[in-house]
Amino acid sequence: MSKGFDPLKNAPAASPRKPGFAREAPSSPAEVTLAFEDNRHASSLFGSHDQNLAFLERRLGVEATVRGNHVGLRGPAEACRQAKKVLENLYDRVRRGEPVALGDVDGAIRMTTSQGQLFPADGEGPRPGFAQVSTRKKTIVARTAAQDAYIRALAKHELVFATGPAGTGKTYIAVAWAAALIERGEADRIILSRPAVEAGERLGFLPGDMKEKVDPYLRPLYDSLYDVMPAEKVERGIASGMIEIAPLAFMRGRTLANAVVLLDEAQNTSSMQMKMFLTRLGENSRMIITGDPTQIDLPPGQVSGLGEAVALLENVEGIGVTRFSSADVVRHELVARIVRAYEGAHDSPEV
Repeated sequence: MSKGFDPLKNAPAASPRKPGFAREAPSSPAEVTLAFEDNRHASSLFGSHDQNLAFLERRLGVEATVRGNHVGLRGPAEACRQAKKVLENLYDRVRRGEPVALGDVDGAIRMTTSQGQLFPADGEGPRPGFAQVSTRKKTIVARTAAQDAYIRALAKHELVFATGPAGTGKTYIAVAWAAALIERGEADRIILSRPAVEAGERLGFLPGDMKEKVDPYLRPLYDSLYDVMPAEKVERGIASGMIEIAPLAFMRGRTLANAVVLLDEAQNTSSMQMKMFLTRLGENSRMIITGDPTQIDLPPGQVSGLGEAVALLENVEGIGVTRFSSADVVRHELVARIVRAYEGAHDSPEV
C-alpha cells in the first residue's frame, strides 16, 4: 500500500494488514473510494487479515487502503474500475449469506476481466454474469470463461466431454450438475464411474471386498458429492441406489436410462472401453466425460479412448466439448504455475 495515499482522512484508523504486492502504477494513478454500509459484511469481504484485498492487489496491480468499512483504491484507471466491480460483486455475495474465499475472489476477477473485454466502458450494454449451478447446499459460479462454457454446454447437450489439466473444476462441476438435475426431478439416478486401479482395473490383488477394493479410487467422487449435497442425502442416495459409484468395468451390458452418468479420469480408458461406455446412454439420460489427456496411464502404444472419442465425435449433433488449459486452474495459484511448467517442459524439443 502507498503511505502517501489516504482518500479517507476523516475515517477511522486502518486495521493492521500486511501490504499487498502491487505492481508499479503510472505517474498519474486513478483513485476510487468505496463505502460498504455493513461493517460485519465488509469484514467478511476483506477476509482474514484482509487477505482477499491483498490478493486483489496482486492480481490487478492496485493499492488498497482500508479505513473501517471503507476501501480506497489507487492504480491504473482500468484496474481500479475492475477492482471496484469485483468488490461490489463480492459484497453482494456476502449480503446473500454466501462465503467469500480466495477462490471466489479469483473467480470474480476473471469474470470482471472477461466482461471488461466484451464491454470496455460502463453503460455500453448488459453485462451477463458467468453461468452457475445451484444445489440446495450451495451455488457454484463459474470462475473462468472455460467453466462458463462448460456449464452452458451441460445445459445444452446430452453428452459433454471436458478435457484439460487437474484443478480446473471439470469433475466438481459435473457432480454439482448431476446433483442439481436430481433435485429438480429431471433425472432419477446419478451414476459416477472411473477406471479403477488406473487403466488396468486389476482389483483382485487388493485386500477386502469389492467395495473396499474400489472405494479408494472413487474417493474424489464421494468428496465432490458431499460438498454439493447434504451428507444425509448422499448416504440415503447411496443406500437406495439413487447414487451409484462404480468402476468402469461394471458398466458393461447395462442400459442407463433416466440418469446422469459421469465418467471421470476418462484418459485412462481404452478405445474399446470408451465405446462400451458411450453406448450405455439410455432414454432421458445425460452423460459427462472428463479427463486430462496429459496424465494417461495406459500401457505404451495403447490409444486413449478419450482422445479418440473427442476427435471422432466433436462435430456430432447433441455432443459438446469443452477444453480447459492451465489458465483455467482454480485450485491454487501454485497449481497453475506447476501445470504451465510441465506444459513448457513437454513442449521443449530437449525433453
